[in-house]
Amino acid sequence: MIDQTSDTNRRKIAILIDGDNAQPSLVGPILTEAAKYGTVTIRRIYGDWTTSNMGGWKDALNNHAIQPIQQFRYTIGKNATDSAMIIDAMDILHGGHVEGFCLVSSDSDYTRLATRIRELGVFVMGIGKQKTPKAFVNACNLFIYTENLVPRQPQRPARRDRQRTEAKNGLPKEVDATPLLRGAYEMAMQEDGWANLGTMGFYLRQLDPGFDPRTYGFKQLSQLIKKQASLFEMRTQEESGQNSIYVRLKE
Repeated sequence: MIDQTSDTNRRKIAILIDGDNAQPSLVGPILTEAAKYGTVTIRRIYGDWTTSNMGGWKDALNNHAIQPIQQFRYTIGKNATDSAMIIDAMDILHGGHVEGFCLVSSDSDYTRLATRIRELGVFVMGIGKQKTPKAFVNACNLFIYTENLVPRQPQRPARRDRQRTEAKNGLPKEVDATPLLRGAYEMAMQEDGWANLGTMGFYLRQLDPGFDPRTYGFKQLSQLIKKQASLFEMRTQEESGQNSIYVRLKE
């Protein structure tokens, strides 16, 4: 089994937020998500704080101790926030203060930054909307869609109405997880035909950094696998005092 728990506990993370591409109401969930992969030691958000559209950030920044970085827009129609955030990220990277980054934006301009961070062997996660270009998503070790950070309503409308609502809100239409699950299973499969669920989860992120069980309506990968009962069978095995879940493809 591939276990990165110890590395995660020690990892220090810098979270850098593009204020033009983020929502104040999601700051709490974003910080919680980043904390799953390390200790957030640097918290910065970038934007032109002289503009009226940034006014909604005040309470969120005070409540979560996030440092606002001012970046004036010298030319109308040009976004200077990107450059300021990229320069800061490179300074932090080469300063050796952290072992990981969390880039919060849906802008493809950060694709090269994420790629450069990974080239140096440093962990990088992205958080952005479902519409985030795939190039940026794949440049990260993992990518979390903000739509998955919003609590789902317990009552779901009829299928056709639900798809119409999801399309309107920018949420993904119903997608089939089978190809990804099959691919990860084949990569994690042992000689006896069983694959450790934790190892499958690791390879799912390798195949698609944006993979998340919540995209398919489940909180955990095990729940998603159980839903695929016609495809996979599961068993629990005790290892070193803990229960491990194994998965096998049905013939």
